[in-house]
Parts: sequence; structure tokens; C-alpha cells
Amino acid sequence: MKKEVDVLVIGAGPAGSIAAAIMHRGGLSVQVVEKMRFPRFVIGESLLPRCMEALEEAGLLEAVKAKGFQRKDGAKFVMDGNICDFNFIHQYTHGWQWTWQVPRAEFDKTLADECERMGIDISYETEVTGIEMFDGYSITTVKDAAGNADTIKAKFIVDGSGYGRVIPRLFGLERPSSQPPRKAVFCHITDPKRDEAFEPNRIIVYVHNPRTWIWVIPFSNGNTSVGYVGDPEFFDGFEGDLTQKYRALLAVEPELAKRFENTELVWDEPKTLQSWSVTTDTFFGNGFVLTGNVTEFLDPVFSSGVTLASVSAQMAANLVIRHLKNDETIDWANEYMAPMRKGVDVFRTYVNGWYDGSLFNIFFAPEPDLEIRSQICSVLAGYVWDESNPFVARHEKNVRTLSNFLAAKKSLASS
Repeated sequence: MKKEVDVLVIGAGPAGSIAAAIMHRGGLSVQVVEKMRFPRFVIGESLLPRCMEALEEAGLLEAVKAKGFQRKDGAKFVMDGNICDFNFIHQYTHGWQWTWQVPRAEFDKTLADECERMGIDISYETEVTGIEMFDGYSITTVKDAAGNADTIKAKFIVDGSGYGRVIPRLFGLERPSSQPPRKAVFCHITDPKRDEAFEPNRIIVYVHNPRTWIWVIPFSNGNTSVGYVGDPEFFDGFEGDLTQKYRALLAVEPELAKRFENTELVWDEPKTLQSWSVTTDTFFGNGFVLTGNVTEFLDPVFSSGVTLASVSAQMAANLVIRHLKNDETIDWANEYMAPMRKGVDVFRTYVNGWYDGSLFNIFFAPEPDLEIRSQICSVLAGYVWDESNPFVARHEKNVRTLSNFLAAKKSLASS
């Protein structure tokens, strides 16, 4: 064997870096392999406060603080001139009350660089081509950018490969998601008018129409990420190449048309992402665990991706430490998969409620109940494992019931 380690981590994104750092700090030898060369772009630029706990335990928080990323204190939703403003200081759950908005290329590289500074070996431009599982260890074949093959023997594998989904792909675990196919068109653009009327310390989400929404994520470097998300057919109504379509999209939303008139695109052209929702049969197996987007990715609305990646990596890393350092038998189904499925399911309720309009009734209610608002604020902060929160413990029932009540109340008031 060319190399033997306790744990092989596939992927150097947030899931891989957090898992690697926690396990390294826990006394395990770790090797990370990453298919891409960093920095590289990936979607998911607005973090949630729950991420901060994972970054802190991993010893990565101070390195991120030093980068001076844009502080994020909440999320504002806008529909037909109505505003719903969530500030994380009002959340129900005790926890972090702020986080960051980050250009992911720089954020991910910051985490990976700090892992290397800790002494963790990261092999970039290294692709996993095969994995053989044996009793108590695995043999993974990798290929570098020059085409040279190598092998890594590990007692355990943590798959944090994101959209690469290495183990689900190799082991035939991929399954289609229940989420309908959607498309995003987005770009980083200059934002010289930001200070005239718009707060930089939050994500702003515009409801363009009931099935199409827009994210506006300001960064500390003066640029802003703006993306449109909707049914693929929505974008067919705009003519021209991708840049022309993107300019036309900006022009049809009045506030954005004014704010970004004559601004420059930071990238050569906008990017697209489509049909991103995926899932798997299982989140673990004999000698491996899946983390982050490898398990399931729902939708960019509510920015759940990096939070699920961070928390799953944090949880998985500590279980691997218990398994390898303490020789414990881990109940992966109940100690890992069940809580991670719970978090995904809570976010799924809110994603579905967004697209079927249920959350519009709640977010834009004229006289919101402040206690309920604080409980929903905790979900938007990423605290989707707090069973004391009624909108977590009984998320689907309570969202549906509250939405129906407010819709009926609105109907009576207008009749």
C-alpha cells in the first residue's frame, strides 16, 4: 500500500474539511483526497448560524473570522411590496445569532488551508476511481492529474464529495429525489448602490412569482451574488445568450432593475444549475459514512446545504472517533442516519411550503404571532434538531395548520 491511515476523507469542501479537522483533533490519522484544484466555485454562499458550532468544534472558526467575510444577521423576504424580516437575535433556540455570507471559492479554500496548517494531508486533483471494502479496512484506488494511480488503505471512509457523490455512485446507492426539477441562473455582480437603501448584513429573497424566487447575497468585497430559481420553463421566456437572459431577468424585478442598472458582471458569464435534488438509500455502510450533499440535497432556498454538510460532518466525525479510538460499536442507524434524516425532513417541509405557497401565508401575515415567528426563525437559523421547538417537533402539521388558519382568516377579512 502506498499509504495507510485511520480515515480517508473524500472531498475537501466544508463537510470534508470539518470532518477531517475534528477527527485529526481527536487523534486519528486522516488523508483527504479532492478531485478539484482549489479555489473553485460552488453554490451555497449564505451560511446559517448552526454552522458556527461545527466550525468552532473543528478549530476552523478563527481562520474564517480572519477573512473578514460579510456578517449575516438574518434573512429578509419580499413579495409584492410586503416584507418579512427575520433577525437571528429573535430566534427561539439558544445558539449562535449570526453567521457569514461567503464567496464559496474563498471560504472553502480557507477551511482546507487551515486543515493543512493543522497537519492534515490533502491531495488535490486526485480522483477516486474504485473502492474495495474488507473486514475492518478498505482499499481505495485514486488517480492524480497526470493519470498516475495510487492506493490508500483506511480503517474508515468519510465521503464528503458533494455533488460528486463518490460512494453512492460507485456502490449504486443513488436515488431520484421527490423534489421537482428546478433551475437556477446566477452570477456575481458589482453593487455600487448597495448602501443607498439595502442592508448588506442579510440575504434578501424576492418572490418574483409564486414559483420563481431571487436570492440577493451581498459580500464584503463589494460584489453581490444574485440568482433566479424557478421551473426550467420560466427561463425559456427570455431570449438571447445566457448573459442577455440574465440582464433581462434583472430588468423585470423593479428593485433589482434600479439597484443593478449598468453594473458589471464579475464573471465572464452567468452560471446555471439544474435538477440538483438527489438522495440515497442509506447514509452509511460497513466502513463508510456519507456526509453533506452526498446524502441528500433539497434546494437552495433557506440555505440548508452547508448547514446539513457541517452538522453531518460534525456528527459523523465524532462517531468515527468513538468507533476507532474507543473501539465502540456505533448504532449508525439511530445515532447518525435518524437525526440527519430528521434535519433533512424539517428543511423539506419548509422547502415544500415555500413552493406550494403555504409559507407565504405565514411569512406575510399582517399581524404575526411573535412567539411563532421566533420558532420559525430558529428553523431558518439552522436549528432543525431542537425538539423543544413546535415548528421542528411537529414541523409538517404545524406549518400546514398555521398556513390554513391564516389563509382562512385573510379570506374572511376580505369578504
